[in-house]
Amino acid sequence: MKEINPAKKTALQIALMAVLTAVVVVFTLMFRVPTPIKGYISLCDVIITFSAFLFGPWIAAIAGGLGTGIADVIGGFPQWAPFSFLIHGAQGIIIALIARAGLKKGVPGDAKLFKMILGGVLGMVVMTGGYYLVGGFLYGFKPALVEIPLNLLQSGVGVVLGIIVSRTVLKAYPPVRSLAL
Repeated sequence: MKEINPAKKTALQIALMAVLTAVVVVFTLMFRVPTPIKGYISLCDVIITFSAFLFGPWIAAIAGGLGTGIADVIGGFPQWAPFSFLIHGAQGIIIALIARAGLKKGVPGDAKLFKMILGGVLGMVVMTGGYYLVGGFLYGFKPALVEIPLNLLQSGVGVVLGIIVSRTVLKAYPPVRSLAL
């Protein structure tokens, strides 16, 4: 495969981050289910996990954090925006770094399924734990317990679909590897 010019590669990566951020916003706003403590669950984790597995920690962190933060602001939950930015950004970084650990070259999507699942599970812990802590401080720790299974469901679906979609895209279009950071 022909190597991409570094300047063009950087421009493509920035465009990719912008597109994935927009897709996170759409997946967050279009598929929302309200939760008891003034929040909601969505399908945002599908794109965050997909981004982590296919494009690495920085693209996943920016797309996930910025996308969920923007969705919170325009979706009527601005109090959650800074927390979503941090929590989902950290989630993307953790998932990608664990899935990528030990790879000499390639993208996290090339990793063994076990590493992808492990990264996904730890990302679930980061996301669920982060929202539990924030919800606890904002609305009380007892009411925030109700959110734990809902956030585990959201992030679990995201991990499963993220693995499937990233592996499918990688198999169908191998040159996508060149856009990973």
